[in-house]
Amino acid sequence: MIRIQRAGERYPGGDPAAGIETRHALSFGPHYDPDNLRFGALLAVNEERLAPGAGFDEHPHSHTEIVTWVVEGELTHHDSAGHTTVVRPGDLQHLGSAGGVRHVERNDGPAPLVFVQMWLAPLSPGGEPSYEVVRGLGDTYALPAADARLHVHRLKAEKRAVIPSADFTYVHVVRGGVRLAAEELGPGDAARITGVKDLGLLATADAEVLVWEMRSST
Repeated sequence: MIRIQRAGERYPGGDPAAGIETRHALSFGPHYDPDNLRFGALLAVNEERLAPGAGFDEHPHSHTEIVTWVVEGELTHHDSAGHTTVVRPGDLQHLGSAGGVRHVERNDGPAPLVFVQMWLAPLSPGGEPSYEVVRGLGDTYALPAADARLHVHRLKAEKRAVIPSADFTYVHVVRGGVRLAAEELGPGDAARITGVKDLGLLATADAEVLVWEMRSST
């Protein structure tokens, strides 16, 4: 099965008056949908847009693997484990909240900040928080804590990429356009794939696409 979610079908959130605009792919906060609580290990896929000076004040997380992909601008991160980092386009940030951690996310730069933040359920709860930034990520990032792998496809127009066969596959178009099966996908569009093999992506324009490959925990 392939389920397409268009960018305009995401739940709106954030605080636009404070310079924060969010679009949620999955049930989140006041946008409760019992039929859209998670997909595979994914608990949230949030597109975030922060104006210069805007940000999320210190708040807690636990039992969640938080992966952030910066699209434009600079993300400043502080956490209660002592990490302070600036994350830029092409960098991947992974915060394993484990038994509990607090963090701050801000746009301290002069330009708008755009990032995609993805929350995944760990195989085992608890433990000590962990933190990693991969500068200039290549093609893949393994996340063993959630039995998942992130593929980053940067495709020129008319180039192709193979979609991995997995129990759950999630495709998110960051920029550009692609064709998946008979569907044309643009920025912010996503596809959830189960039980379909031998799929490929065709870039209809220069594109950047995030693809999660996930296994069933049962």
